[in-house]
Amino acid sequence: MSSATDRAPRRDTKPPAASGVHLEDGSLVPAATEATRQGPEHTTQPMSYDAVLLSGFGGPEGQDDVLPFLRNVTRGRGIPDERLEEVAHHYRAFGGISPINEQNRTLKSALLAALAQAGLDLPVYWGNRNWAPYLDEALEQAAQDGVRTMIAIPTSAYSSYSSCRQYREDWADALEAAGLQQTLRIDKIRQFFSHPGFIQPFIDGVRDGVAAAKQAGHASSAIEVLFSTHSIPTEDAARSGAGLFADVEGGGYAAQHLAVAEQVMTEAAPGISWQLVYQSRSGPPSQPWLEPDVNDALDTLDGRTAVLIVPLGFVSDHMEVMWDLDTEARETAARLGLWFTRTPTPGTHPAFIAALVDLVQERVSGRPTPQRANTTTIGPWFDVCRPGCCENRRLGFKPAIAGLQP
Repeated sequence: MSSATDRAPRRDTKPPAASGVHLEDGSLVPAATEATRQGPEHTTQPMSYDAVLLSGFGGPEGQDDVLPFLRNVTRGRGIPDERLEEVAHHYRAFGGISPINEQNRTLKSALLAALAQAGLDLPVYWGNRNWAPYLDEALEQAAQDGVRTMIAIPTSAYSSYSSCRQYREDWADALEAAGLQQTLRIDKIRQFFSHPGFIQPFIDGVRDGVAAAKQAGHASSAIEVLFSTHSIPTEDAARSGAGLFADVEGGGYAAQHLAVAEQVMTEAAPGISWQLVYQSRSGPPSQPWLEPDVNDALDTLDGRTAVLIVPLGFVSDHMEVMWDLDTEARETAARLGLWFTRTPTPGTHPAFIAALVDLVQERVSGRPTPQRANTTTIGPWFDVCRPGCCENRRLGFKPAIAGLQP
């Protein structure tokens, strides 16, 4: 079931922005199940879902796809094709093919098998935000198959506009495009940055990387670990995490990453120097984004001979990992004479797949919050996003489901 959307005929444009989201009388959370309609931070009501919605970012699968894909990603920002070509060359260097779709096909298969093994008879529908198979196609297929309630898994672990709220906006767009606002109910798993199954692959990677650096002759004091994540505008960062981290530079987005990095280092490499860095900024120079850039951080390392780069903000080895880290950061390290390794992303690591299943199980069983898997000092995060969390004020208010309206 749902395989029809995996390799569907491609169209060039994602669904248009939703003009509204249906709200039933007295409801607070649009397109939600009864368990979350009133917007609890955490729900302990057991739920019976019909299916899982795996939501990806999407990526081109050929040279002709690259510009249409980038137009989808940047829709509403008025960026001309000439500027998009500056990013397009990253994809063109790999034949115009992003690995992310194939990775999500693999992830979907692994998730289906793990759900079945756990006794959860749930089909998995996969839809992308920015390229085929699109979210509205996945929802249309689900509705045709008789699905009425879904639990959504976005392939992003942290709180920010691009990594959480924009998924919720695109679900609203997809529901309206498919005409399913009053038919289909979608809940969302909590942001999973603090789940031990998400963190374990990074622990394994850092432990192995430090061991390899030492075997290559680098002392502990000469090793630096750089935890890298996508940079975002500082004004977006300040509104991330439901405003609970106003005293932290970078808001909830940075606070969550720092909490995960601290846990990784405590378990994998206590005493080794580390820092949080950023990559892949795309805004104009006049707009402040989170810093330091990974390449600037490499340039300013003092007294280090070996560096581990940990793609902490990413679930899989998609283009921004392959280009910004495996290509550009590696080249910077080589220029500086640094021993270099990039640790793996979670991908289909068994602990990560088990974590996704556990996140579905906690909602199916109505697991009490204190009993939920959580490893960091922050969390477990909310089941229903709080009012105004991660809003992008530059783009204006847009309907978003699986959260309270701002």
